[in-house]
Amino acid sequence: MKTMLHIRKISCAEPGALAAIDAIRRKLSTGGDMISPAGRARTIEVFGEPLAPIEVVRRICRDVRERGLPAVAHYTKCFDRVDLTRETIRVGPDEIRAAHRAADREFLATVRRVRASIWQFQSGVLNRDAHLCMPGRYELYLRYRPLRRVGVCIPGGAAAYPSTLLMTAVPAQAAGVKEIAVVSPPTKNGANNPDVLAVCYELGIREVYRVGGAQGVAAVAFGCEGIEPVDKIVGPGNLFVTLAKREVFGQVDIDMLAGPTEVVVIADASANPAYVASDLISQAEHSPGASLLVTWHEPLVDQVSEALDEQLDRLPRGALARESLEEFGAFIVARDRAEAIRIANLIAAEHVHVATEDAEDVAAAIDSAGAIFVGEYSPVAIGDYVAGPSHVLPTGGSARFASGLCANDFLKRASVIHFSADGLASVADDVRMLAEKEGLTGHSASVDIRLTGG
Repeated sequence: MKTMLHIRKISCAEPGALAAIDAIRRKLSTGGDMISPAGRARTIEVFGEPLAPIEVVRRICRDVRERGLPAVAHYTKCFDRVDLTRETIRVGPDEIRAAHRAADREFLATVRRVRASIWQFQSGVLNRDAHLCMPGRYELYLRYRPLRRVGVCIPGGAAAYPSTLLMTAVPAQAAGVKEIAVVSPPTKNGANNPDVLAVCYELGIREVYRVGGAQGVAAVAFGCEGIEPVDKIVGPGNLFVTLAKREVFGQVDIDMLAGPTEVVVIADASANPAYVASDLISQAEHSPGASLLVTWHEPLVDQVSEALDEQLDRLPRGALARESLEEFGAFIVARDRAEAIRIANLIAAEHVHVATEDAEDVAAAIDSAGAIFVGEYSPVAIGDYVAGPSHVLPTGGSARFASGLCANDFLKRASVIHFSADGLASVADDVRMLAEKEGLTGHSASVDIRLTGG
């Protein structure tokens, strides 16, 4: 017997609509407590008590910082059921080379085309050095330099993600980063996956470590026997990976605190219900993933619901996507176009797909989104796999203030200030005034000694 899909419907004409929308967003935020029953049981098994996720992460990070590789190996054994040593934690160069040699030639051709697209876009948006010169007085520079060493987290749970390797490592390389260390769980979809290893070889990456989770983040942040610490950690992961990145921030830089994937589709009467359904499913199949339809054309809700039922039955991950849609999905019926846009900006989703008659105008009005997909021929999958912008994007409403990963995130900037004697004299009074107001007389004295000769 066919199971009918049950997705909540929220009408903006009814009281409590905004609270219901906000509840969906908070459910998938990094402040949530999304752990499976099996995960909770494993926590008790490892730590002897039902710790909250942040407590688990803090213990792991502290232990790795204090004990190094033995702690990394301990938690890998506990969570991944794999024994690691200094000799086995790193994937050997021969294994990486062999994976590339055995890889499907068409797959490698795809990787090269995608890499070229990402490289072209990321190189084109790189920040450039700036120079301001006041002849005879001073010169000011804003100078950019690439980070020396970056760690990339590649998930390895339910699926393998060679696309994430492309979308993180290529922007770093476009920025000029020379050393990239990949950390991924010791699983068939992680550091042991031949496709992931083949892409590493294709990109010139030779450092791949069989360690994931919070212990993987801590290992590259603090360093341990056999792993040199990095300057920045990027890449997606589960709640534990995200919380670990937050825990080590300050020791290293991080890209963002990203949670489960999400999409908001803004659609009107012109939208193809089958296309809308496919975009909702494409993010829901990550399981978990939040898939929200926002429309002011209420008949579209039933049309999309029917299309979802039809398409889910044909997909290998249809059951997982169905569960995610029922748990985290919603049909939101706005009163008009303007309200639909306000709702999308309020949600500030990772992905926003605009499927309306005036799609370009609606897209221009979206101020808060990680990536915006315009028109019926721009599915979110294009951004996930082949377009130039990275698919590492802000989630959980953080697109209100955060942006997707790009090559500029792998650059650090420094100001260079070069004054002449005349230039120093021209600003000396202003320095003295501010130093006096702040009681920092040594500041003004450092100017006076140069101008008075002692």
